[in-house]
Amino acid sequence: MCLMFLSEFLRFMSVDVVSELFVDSPGSIEERITVFINISLPKLKCEFVGLDIQDDSGRHEVGFIENTNKRPINKGEGCNFESTFYVNKVPGNFHISTHSAGSQPSNADFGHHIHSLRFGSLMPSHIPGNFDTLNGRTKVDQNEWASHDYIMKVVPSVYENYHGRVSLAYQYTYAHKSYASIVGNRFMTPAIWFKYDLTPITIKYHEKSLPFYAFLTTVCAIVGGTFTVAGIIDSFIFTASEIFRKFELGKLN
Repeated sequence: MCLMFLSEFLRFMSVDVVSELFVDSPGSIEERITVFINISLPKLKCEFVGLDIQDDSGRHEVGFIENTNKRPINKGEGCNFESTFYVNKVPGNFHISTHSAGSQPSNADFGHHIHSLRFGSLMPSHIPGNFDTLNGRTKVDQNEWASHDYIMKVVPSVYENYHGRVSLAYQYTYAHKSYASIVGNRFMTPAIWFKYDLTPITIKYHEKSLPFYAFLTTVCAIVGGTFTVAGIIDSFIFTASEIFRKFELGKLN
């Protein structure tokens, strides 16, 4: 009885994460999505590296600098670029390029390592999903004039904990291609493009636990069932002992 009660109590105290799909765009359409990127370019100096943002609503920013940090690596020959910015809820792209630089490098090698690329807020670690899919992605081409395209499908994801607190993040999948563009006899300046599009499907995760009335019902069932089974066993043993006793008395007589 104690063992079954303890098992049921632990189940009552535990919280399960349940997911469901529905067609929706969480938040208002005017709201923007936070994007965080941390990327290293080991063969491109920081003086040339910049961030450009554009989308289908007409936004086009070259050399975005707010909340941006550039750190030299590889003895100044490379650059670690980190930025937090916002994008509109329409298809668009942001790209790491040299478009905003005062002068262009003689060799624009956009080989890179992506440390993190996230949309929206951080999700708890126990929530399943692909919230930082490009984390750890390394791409180095033999052609130093190669551009890189990451085509991403972004899926809104809502997490609601047991107390009703809501977090909004975005999962994504991606496809990649690299190429070199040539106009006439010269290479076009390359870039790393992150092209995104939002899907109309939202994934909602919410925590669910056993209701108290269900726990109470189960406890009553454990107690009642235990006494019932114990009574059946006691009755069986008593009946068997009576039959055996009468059998022994018959043999004596």
